[in-house]
Amino acid sequence: VQQRDVPGIDMAYLAMDTEEGMEVVWNEVRFSERRNFKAQEEKIQRIFDNLTQLDHPNIVKLHKYWIDTKDDKRRVVFITEYMSSGSLKKFLKLTKRNVKKLPLQSWKRWCTQILSALSYLHSCTPPIVHGNLTTDSIFIQHNGLVKIGSVAPDAIQTHVKTCRGDMKNMHYIAPEYASPNPVTPAVDIYSFGMCALEIAALEIPGNGDSGNHISQEQIQKTIHSLEHKLQQDFINKCLNPDPKQRPFSTKLLFHPVLFEVHSLKLLAAHNIIHNPKKANTFTDNCLEDMLQKQYHPDSVVAELPHPNREPTYVKMSDIPVVEKLEKFMEDVRSNYTLMNYVDYSIRYYKI
Repeated sequence: VQQRDVPGIDMAYLAMDTEEGMEVVWNEVRFSERRNFKAQEEKIQRIFDNLTQLDHPNIVKLHKYWIDTKDDKRRVVFITEYMSSGSLKKFLKLTKRNVKKLPLQSWKRWCTQILSALSYLHSCTPPIVHGNLTTDSIFIQHNGLVKIGSVAPDAIQTHVKTCRGDMKNMHYIAPEYASPNPVTPAVDIYSFGMCALEIAALEIPGNGDSGNHISQEQIQKTIHSLEHKLQQDFINKCLNPDPKQRPFSTKLLFHPVLFEVHSLKLLAAHNIIHNPKKANTFTDNCLEDMLQKQYHPDSVVAELPHPNREPTYVKMSDIPVVEKLEKFMEDVRSNYTLMNYVDYSIRYYKI
């Protein structure tokens, strides 16, 4: 059963991993240049070896791959995790039926997650250029977690049949692709800017299934239709025609429209869950024990001494709780990352 139509991937099927007992996606990339395939095979293998090492909460996991050269059609088959809720493009179409504009907070949360993934890719040595970023290659889970998939580095894109054949996705491609110079991470920033615009407006007029090319006039008109000036400035910076003038992904995370100072509660939760010293010993049982022993209703969280009488004790039961601490810790562990404070050199969040 064909699972989805993703630009840059020739075929994609829903499959079952019989060893792990879970649903996965079987992807195929077919190479049109048979003569040069042998010369490129070692490079392709090295690229996919690196892609299997990627580990980030906002990147679709690539489990395994193999190169099939038995048939006349040379192909790379790779298995990725299955995103059951579908692509962001599909979600935006469904959302537009009920609302005209996406709330700014939702837009910020999704953009921050996508930028976090791009920052991770661009911080690798050498930097990994996604090269295939559209709302069709961004996926969303039921809990709001966004993941980018279909990483197709330029060394592979130049051989893939379907990567740039679809006119409806041409507006995602940065202008410098037309030059003979090697691509840089700036092409991902341009594509991201187009995704950010489409998410904010729910669609760019003309960007339907008709396959029509989106003009610059339509893009600028959509940008001007946005209510928030900072949102417009953010997108315009990403869509700068000069790749040298586009900000890095890490700098965009600190743009005024996205940056937020995280609460002490969130910082403390990340310190508990992602502390490297506790990574090997910290388990679900430890978390439950800690919450039950230290944060039960009768536990004392503060003591107020008085000179002439007994001190006053403040207990957990005296503090109004908006949400359960167990639920909050679980959300932090599985979804809410400190996007603005990531240090990828140690793969942990700095507190």
